[in-house]
Amino acid sequence: MTTQHNNSNHNDSLLRFMTCGSVDDGKSTLIGRLLFDTKTILADTLTQISNTSKKRGMEAVDLSLLTDGLQAEREQGITIDVAYRYFSTGTRKYIIADAPGHEQYTRNMVTAASTANLAIILIDARRGVLTQTRRHSYLAHLVGIQHIVVAVNKMDLVNYDQAIYDKICADYQTFATEIGLAGARDIRFIPMSALNGDMLVDRLDNMPWYSGETLLEMLEAAPAADEEQNAEFRFPVQFVCRPHASADADLHDFRGFMGRIESGDIAIGDAVTVLPNGFQSKVKAIRVGDTQLQSAQTEQSVTILLEDEIDTSRGDMIVKTGSAIQPVKQIEAFVCWLSETPMSTARTYVIRHTTRESKAKVAAISYKVDVNTLEQQATTELKMNDIARISFKLAQPLMVDSYTQNRAIGAFIVIDESTNNTVGAGMIV
Repeated sequence: MTTQHNNSNHNDSLLRFMTCGSVDDGKSTLIGRLLFDTKTILADTLTQISNTSKKRGMEAVDLSLLTDGLQAEREQGITIDVAYRYFSTGTRKYIIADAPGHEQYTRNMVTAASTANLAIILIDARRGVLTQTRRHSYLAHLVGIQHIVVAVNKMDLVNYDQAIYDKICADYQTFATEIGLAGARDIRFIPMSALNGDMLVDRLDNMPWYSGETLLEMLEAAPAADEEQNAEFRFPVQFVCRPHASADADLHDFRGFMGRIESGDIAIGDAVTVLPNGFQSKVKAIRVGDTQLQSAQTEQSVTILLEDEIDTSRGDMIVKTGSAIQPVKQIEAFVCWLSETPMSTARTYVIRHTTRESKAKVAAISYKVDVNTLEQQATTELKMNDIARISFKLAQPLMVDSYTQNRAIGAFIVIDESTNNTVGAGMIV
């Protein structure tokens, strides 16, 4: 019997998830099967891949062909980018980020993971937990993905043997405990055959011993990001709107602070503090264009008007008064190095955090993480794809939360002053 979830609260909510695994774990087939079984593929695409499958002498349609146009490009080294796929069911919309699996693409995986709410980590039932599995799980943990689905794929190739599945689950659980993933995250396990479609959208009859949810049921029931957003109110100011040129007398003292609510909610009358200067006031009005709102929440772009004249500029942050956030001039963070030019402790970089920038120097590199063995190693520089724990000294104060509390306010990018290239991505500890 399938378990039904009440999806009324998920209606049309968006779930971003990523798939990761080793090269032949069946990611392409998994994504193809999801698109196929949820009737997302257009008829002409299906005809096209059916014909290609027949030409290759296959009896069944090879669903991996849906995503393998990208694989071919990757293998020729043309693109190692993250591939995004979109699909929707009657109840919600999905964006799938398919991250390349190799170690040299760690930076691409970190990019894909940074916006995902859920990660599907594929394990080949014949091979069990591999180095790759450990690496992907660590990266998913590092970038704060709250929901992990461990999909033990290719169960058809081990005769749907429950003992093999149970052992892989136990091995993974042991490892997840070692890296602090178990307990901190919601981890679910599911046996499946992406090739035959067992447990993706339909249950089929090969694994009567598994009574849990199918993959699609898990995805349908997973909380969307905004449902979990109980973080405090954070509003980085993007633009101060002062329509001087207007002949309209009503507008001459109009001062609106425009930006996007990165977390929390705000209502008219709330007491707020503007950081870093610490001035206090109350919210007089909240507007979207000409529309007045009583309140607004996460991810809404609004203009906020305050009761008092406060000297505020781009890069300042409006928070609720009494909120536990202080401007700081030193930060500790995990940084994934994205550039082919190594990070140098001798150089000055620019850190861009929300709408604010500050020059920064590397104060110390605590250690580098070997993403394969997860051991901590001493180092004096970072090369491309390295991940290390670093402290920075800042010229300008930043208003930060830890990344685990608040992904939007806990993240930043590192920019090379001379080229203006983005060279690193950071997650504040």
